[in-house]
Amino acid sequence: MAEEIVNRVAQSKLMVVDLEDYYPDGERHVFDIKDWLYEGFVLREKEFRQYVKDYDWSQHQNQYVALTCSTDAIIPAWSFMLLTLELQPYAKKVCVGNLEMLETSLFQDVINTLDVESYKDKPIIIKGCANKPVPTNAYLMLSSKLKPVAKSIMYGEACSSVPLFKRKK
Repeated sequence: MAEEIVNRVAQSKLMVVDLEDYYPDGERHVFDIKDWLYEGFVLREKEFRQYVKDYDWSQHQNQYVALTCSTDAIIPAWSFMLLTLELQPYAKKVCVGNLEMLETSLFQDVINTLDVESYKDKPIIIKGCANKPVPTNAYLMLSSKLKPVAKSIMYGEACSSVPLFKRKK
């Protein structure tokens, strides 16, 4: 008689956290202001404010928006603040930076509200190899949040994980 195959991972107390499960759904958009600058480098307040006034902000309804300038222009903070105030009624979230910074900001919100009590005194694997764009910073934030409650933290898959932390007895 053949011996029954037992899935020891499924029977263990090991808990897997997959950040993809928490990936915020929604369209991402990079809003580059370079075309609103004189010769792509100089922000002229009067012209900039006119662009802001004439722009249809409603096209960013329910989007996550990253504000950026792809040229080496020096952009005053008030300009990004002005854009954010215009986007506020429409966009789900606005940040200054690229898509990775936007994703990091989104995951920061997710991880800050994550209830980690169910992970108390458990061995945890933070699953890697995401199919969605989970930023490296999200893994850092998650591991920091889990460390105070976890018995141990590993990274990867159950079959090939890398140990990162083990609480001393």
